[in-house]
Amino acid sequence: MSFEVPESVRPIRDAVHAFMTERVEPAEPVLRRGDEEARALLADLQRQAKREGLWALGHPKELGGGGLPFLDYVYVNEVQGRSEFGQLALGTFTLQDSLMLHRHASPAQRERYLKPLVQAEIYPSFAMTEPGISSSDPTQLTTTATLEGDEWVIRGRKWFTTLADRAAYTTVMCRTEPEGTPPHLAFSMILVPTDTPGYTIVRDTPVLGLDGGHCEVIYDDVRVPAENLLGPRGHGFVIAQERLGPGRIFHCMRWLGQAQRAFDLMCARLHERSAFGGPLADKQLMQQHVFDSYAEIQAARMLTLHAAHRIDAGDQARVEIGAIKVVGARMLHNVIDRAIQVYGAEGLTGDTPLEHMYRHARAARIYDGPDEVHITTTARRILKEYARGRNWEFGLR
Repeated sequence: MSFEVPESVRPIRDAVHAFMTERVEPAEPVLRRGDEEARALLADLQRQAKREGLWALGHPKELGGGGLPFLDYVYVNEVQGRSEFGQLALGTFTLQDSLMLHRHASPAQRERYLKPLVQAEIYPSFAMTEPGISSSDPTQLTTTATLEGDEWVIRGRKWFTTLADRAAYTTVMCRTEPEGTPPHLAFSMILVPTDTPGYTIVRDTPVLGLDGGHCEVIYDDVRVPAENLLGPRGHGFVIAQERLGPGRIFHCMRWLGQAQRAFDLMCARLHERSAFGGPLADKQLMQQHVFDSYAEIQAARMLTLHAAHRIDAGDQARVEIGAIKVVGARMLHNVIDRAIQVYGAEGLTGDTPLEHMYRHARAARIYDGPDEVHITTTARRILKEYARGRNWEFGLR
């Protein structure tokens, strides 16, 4: 594989980069308010993206998307990731949920949810995490769904259900099978419209001072039709893994864009500011920040491209994705942290995007599986090869 941006991808990548830097990034102060003006501005950006052929580039063509191959999408997603609003403005926020429905939804579910999802006419939400439960071991989840006649009755509490306050529906992972069922066959996915009686949003959970739409929701005898089951009964873990695997690498792609933006800001600052008789760019400790950041970004980028290459080749790439989820999250935090250090006091304020980016970066080491889980599972998979009398051939992966 080549690490160069393919000539076939460069025009669309350049167009997305221009869209992000010229339109989305300058709009961030308004978009972060989340008010009526922000929603109108986001809708206008979405219309522009559709008009200019930049909409839903990672979605399959048969769903109305751009149909970019996985590896090509890395090159686009890394510039789209420069802003937290890139996904929303360019129609890729729904990609994980769209792919999940594309694989498992019934014809009626596809008609009701999938088509409007791809066009951002509705938003999805996904409920797995529960308060008081270690989500790194989802077999502990306590939310249940009981089949009563032709209805599922759901009881429990979920939190960090992102955008539940704006979503048309939530895909809820809950226990549907009796005690004694093997844990990884005991859970199912059920689609729950958010206007269903008993579906109650308790609060928008603040995250490091950010109001990001991470909702806590009570399911108080929520009744939905039996046909709202997504995929086969008891296959919740299979569907969740299919959803989370690509989702993790999507995160890593976007983190490259965030890191690039922080790196740009840091290097520009080093030339703009002077101290102790010369520009900061001449100070060796500042040069160390540049070197360390370059090395970490480049390493994370190579790992991300390699993981995408393996997925394009038909591999599940579990080792590669587990590694990049950890390395990418650490890299993002470190690069933004150094940029803030270079900016000094100004970097701690809202005068630059860095303080906002920094808070999001810290959360990256927890969501979609904490670092510790990915480290353990990745190491175990590698060690199994040695237990079988083989070794890990890096050049053949």
